[in-house]
Amino acid sequence: MTAGNTRQRLLAVVRRVPAGCVATYGQIAALAGLPRQARLVGYALHNCPADVPWHRIVNAQGRISLPTDSTAGLAQHRRLAEEGIAMIGGRIDLARYRWEPPSDPPGQADTGG
Repeated sequence: MTAGNTRQRLLAVVRRVPAGCVATYGQIAALAGLPRQARLVGYALHNCPADVPWHRIVNAQGRISLPTDSTAGLAQHRRLAEEGIAMIGGRIDLARYRWEPPSDPPGQADTGG
């Protein structure tokens, strides 16, 4: 698998995260078939296309990973607030806001064939 293919797989998963929800870097990596590769998600989101909701991706503690006073960190916080995602003490309640993608119904999973 090439780096470009990996990035496209990761961005495809990020695009699925709906407004009003967040996902963690590790969650995105696992859903893209790259478990334990959370850092790759961060690299993929750097300079991503405008249609990718990068702001919905947070770390495993429910925190924004960017410096809070940086332009991008402030933009992420603002965009999440606009979607109704509350932060208390700099954290998002993952039990409340974490995206849980629907699982494939029995017999509907993509088997690649």
